[in-house]
Amino acid sequence: MKLTRKKPWYVEALLIMIGTGLMALAINSCFDPAGLVTGGFSGMAIVVKEWTEGVVKGGIPLWVTNVVLNIPLFLIGIKLKGFGFVQKAVLGNTALTVWLAVLPTWNLSGEDLLLASVYGGVIQGAGIGLVFLGQGTTGGTDMMAAIIQKYLRQYSIAQIMQVIDGIVVVIGMYVFGVQRALYAIIAVVLVTKISDGIIEGLKFSKAAYIITSRPDEISHMIMNDMDRGVTGISARGMYSGEDKLMLFCVVSKREIVQLKEKVDEIDPHAFVIVSDAREVHGEGFIERT
Repeated sequence: MKLTRKKPWYVEALLIMIGTGLMALAINSCFDPAGLVTGGFSGMAIVVKEWTEGVVKGGIPLWVTNVVLNIPLFLIGIKLKGFGFVQKAVLGNTALTVWLAVLPTWNLSGEDLLLASVYGGVIQGAGIGLVFLGQGTTGGTDMMAAIIQKYLRQYSIAQIMQVIDGIVVVIGMYVFGVQRALYAIIAVVLVTKISDGIIEGLKFSKAAYIITSRPDEISHMIMNDMDRGVTGISARGMYSGEDKLMLFCVVSKREIVQLKEKVDEIDPHAFVIVSDAREVHGEGFIERT
């Protein structure tokens, strides 16, 4: 069995470049035309662009606001935690800024706010997932949260990020109205789901724990009839005080029904626990690289 190796630097850089390009596409062509503020510095940039519409023709470009907001954070981060703290964000933020500046604006959803939130959420979620797979970040609120957390140790970075992004969404609600804020929430949910799916693995499997009085027969069925591996785990029933052998195996989603049916045939009194396995490495599943 091969061991997991770190991706080459050029693969990580390519993932970050593609990911930030998708993020910029979602911001330029979905969120900005629809006035959907989903949090983060990109959301703040959309608000600033709207505020300055009457001062600068078309408002201050999104990429300009992104640079202005991030540069002080980078400087503060370097001073407080050293360059190593910000180096992963430099490539990501630079790439995102360039993409925001050079990508034309395509209004992909027209005037439909639901389509804007769905398209934007899916595209940005895919972009963020690729950036994280490339071991990168784009700075913004996650870096701000890390800096603030240095002084507020009682709160986690995730909690601080939620507060910051919540403030940005509330500002967006004040500028663009409650309706658009509600659609922005749909986009936030989709961004989270899609990015998590890419990071943790989209090919979900099922993990099954089987407590039975007939472990030999069931394990034989799993190994021979279903061609899946199975592990026996020593366990004790705390009510009965009896030592038992609990079986553990991982199967595909389509195989879990077959597994439960065959277990019921062998031992109708078996206790089966099924849970999601986000990503599985090994023979019969995703091969290690």
